[in-house]
Amino acid sequence: MQFSSVLLENAVQAFSKLPGIGKKTALRLVLHLLKQDEATVTQFSEAITRLKKEIKFCTRCGNIADKPLCSICDNPGRKQQLICVVESIRDVIAIESTQQFNGIYHILGGIISPLDGIGPEQLTIDSLVERIKKEKTEEIIFALNPTIQGDTTIYYIQKKLQDQPVRITTIARGVAFGGELEYADEMTLARSLQNRLPVERYVNGR
Repeated sequence: MQFSSVLLENAVQAFSKLPGIGKKTALRLVLHLLKQDEATVTQFSEAITRLKKEIKFCTRCGNIADKPLCSICDNPGRKQQLICVVESIRDVIAIESTQQFNGIYHILGGIISPLDGIGPEQLTIDSLVERIKKEKTEEIIFALNPTIQGDTTIYYIQKKLQDQPVRITTIARGVAFGGELEYADEMTLARSLQNRLPVERYVNGR
């Protein structure tokens, strides 16, 4: 792809580094920005800059936040004794879009995957266990992707919590095995949350 301007080429290169954005799409985005007035482009760039400089991560659950606690953890209307354990922030967004869950979250930051060099110590499993002990959590719901790695993570955490008086469940498998949570439709996710299963029954039935 030939460019008549180094500035244009640099901008296209920057946009094409984003996931799912090829050179043609990047060029289309850059040309669109060029058509906008200076105030709009400045507002766009300032929003990205502020995002990078000022964004925080919730000290309780790991979610994106503007303050030490995210708006979900800080909401007294949420069920504070019900924790949904997820792999990533994108999964929180997917579940929140169903408007069927009124508890709080814990983001693991990944799942156990020895082939990828990811072990329990690289995830927020220990902080989850401590949190459950400290907050006297009544129930945790595992909402991990239905894969071998996801199931291994569930099994590992379940063993770590076997002496704790907490109910452990997992979302019903309306989500196809091997699928990814963030791509499930809202209705499927909502039903999976409502029809969650005791982890023992799920693990022993596999």
